[in-house]
Amino acid sequence: MHGDANTAWMMVCCGLVLLMTPGLALFYGGMVHSRNVLSTFMHCFIALGVMTLQWVIVGYSLAFAPSSSGFIGGLQYVFLSGVGLEPHGAIPHLLFMAFQMMFAIITPALIAGAVAERVKFKTYLAFIVLWGTLVYDPVCHWVWADGGWLRLRGALDFAGGAVVHLSSGAAALVFALLVGRRTRPAPPHNLTLTLVGAGLLWFGWFGFNAGSELAADGVAALALVNTHIAAAAGALAWVVVEWRRVGKPTALGAASGLVAGLVGITPAAGFVGPMAAILIGLVTGVVCFFAVMMKARLGYDDALDAFGIHGVGGALGALLTGVFASVAWNAAGADGLVYGHASAFGASALAVVAVASYSVVVTFVLLKVLDATLGLRVSQDEEREGLDTVLHGEEAYHLLGSAGTHAS
Repeated sequence: MHGDANTAWMMVCCGLVLLMTPGLALFYGGMVHSRNVLSTFMHCFIALGVMTLQWVIVGYSLAFAPSSSGFIGGLQYVFLSGVGLEPHGAIPHLLFMAFQMMFAIITPALIAGAVAERVKFKTYLAFIVLWGTLVYDPVCHWVWADGGWLRLRGALDFAGGAVVHLSSGAAALVFALLVGRRTRPAPPHNLTLTLVGAGLLWFGWFGFNAGSELAADGVAALALVNTHIAAAAGALAWVVVEWRRVGKPTALGAASGLVAGLVGITPAAGFVGPMAAILIGLVTGVVCFFAVMMKARLGYDDALDAFGIHGVGGALGALLTGVFASVAWNAAGADGLVYGHASAFGASALAVVAVASYSVVVTFVLLKVLDATLGLRVSQDEEREGLDTVLHGEEAYHLLGSAGTHAS
């Protein structure tokens, strides 16, 4: 029997994780030029519609239906066949499906940050459906489904360090490299939006991580506390390093750092203690800062740092989970390297290599096909005019007395 308290908690968590996608729209939207705000928002909001339908039609079945191979689920749950109010652990099966659906929505939307301000909308639509089906759903099965091959090998990923952040971050790097640099990159037009978005992400992440326990219990409380601590540590670490390296502590740095800390703690949230969460947040904040700084030297245009924060942070968090995990905090986990056990770290390293490699290869092939059929990028003239008007026929801002002009 599933308890009413667990069901109520998980319904709240569904709402918290759903809120993260509009939060991501604000976070990303504030960092682009004013002529591309709505197109950037659309990358997130259209995912709410498209990926919801993909998930209930086929995605959930591919991710969580039983399989004999450990690579991908069967078709037993297509169109939610057999997914009803029967218990799934401590909650109804339908609610488990809905909670996992929120992850399937936001993961492809994260990739959009790498190619903001220059990607064709129709290509993006096709990409997220195909990528969700060919990359996210199998990877989700590997790590989280009963019988998934990485799960059977002991990979620890409490809430999606590899499944969500590393898979999307690796894909974001490939997308950024293939679509090319922006013609006219501009500084963020409204960091107020970005900071509000970061705050909503922080708030929603309590559902993202603590909800991944799938019950209202002590491990969920541990995950919630660790999530907050790591975000705080990540923000502080980024700002301190930035202050020393650049000379000024920035609001964008604080926002980026807290998100980096959240990404880093995601795979470890329910497996480590609070002091380890501080270390994970600090390390992830520092490493992600330098990863973002490196893109200028390496010459690729990850517009909104999807790879630098989610790809690097997801990989680092997964590895650190294998270092700091402790059965003293969660008997369902394992002891990590600091407790003299190497198996959890080895399984985490295997998951990082497997997920990153698979995402890179499939994303590359998928984008090459889309480029040959739909094209990846708008024209230079369209890019200069701005995607809001060219692709959507709208403008985010109208200055008083000067309708039709772009705010800048």
